[in-house]
Amino acid sequence: MEALSVDPAVPEKSPKFVKRGGGRSTVVSIRWRLAVASRVAAAVFGGYLLTALSSICLAQFLPLARAEAVVLGMTLSFLVYLPAVLWCFACRTAWRAWLGLLLPCAVLGAIYASARWLL
Repeated sequence: MEALSVDPAVPEKSPKFVKRGGGRSTVVSIRWRLAVASRVAAAVFGGYLLTALSSICLAQFLPLARAEAVVLGMTLSFLVYLPAVLWCFACRTAWRAWLGLLLPCAVLGAIYASARWLL
């Protein structure tokens, strides 16, 4: 029987950078990650705030019975949440995504507050 000789395993080098087309290497920066995290937070929390305020305003101003207005407002609020989330990821910057959500929230909040104050 012949003894088998085993060469020591040569460790393969793992790439530190992700290779993209054209031979360029790209590194994902912390700034980019924070921008994406901010967009996700804007989509979740800002989108929820916009959806809730639109639902409240719809329930307040629809000329239906109170229960029917609430159900219809909640149902239609799903049609507000989707564009809000899409808006967050379609903007160039996270600041614009936050501004595009908080500005309509301020308008809806002012409309609701003024209607409650006047009634």
